[in-house]
Amino acid sequence: MSDYTGNPALLPPVGTRATRVRIVTEADVVRFAEVSGDHNPVHLDADYAASSPFGKRIVHGLLTGAFISAVLGNDLPGPGSIYLGQTLKFLAPVHLGDTVTVSVEVTAIREEKRLVMLRTDCTNQQGKLVLTGEATIKCV
Repeated sequence: MSDYTGNPALLPPVGTRATRVRIVTEADVVRFAEVSGDHNPVHLDADYAASSPFGKRIVHGLLTGAFISAVLGNDLPGPGSIYLGQTLKFLAPVHLGDTVTVSVEVTAIREEKRLVMLRTDCTNQQGKLVLTGEATIKCV
């Protein structure tokens, strides 16, 4: 356990972790489609999605990725963080009603530039890894 408490004057040490849990709702998917302009029927049309390789509607991959942003901006490193980059690898579909747990862990820091690198993972309610990646954050 570290003394890091989300204080923007401090950089979180390597190994610091944070998680958030969210159940993906119909409203989340519809709002994301409206905001992003991504109206792919595999996300919005149950009949269309039933004939897809997924067998039912899937959540936009970038909506799942956006849940990572909530952890980074609110918890670790927290308020004032500047998102510089993110890699995402989509490993399994997320469906409406799934419970997504976002976990981030500090893997490296560059104190002189106030950069924090984090592993970013999303798992579903069965503990299956659905998304993984790395983020680079500037702490101001």
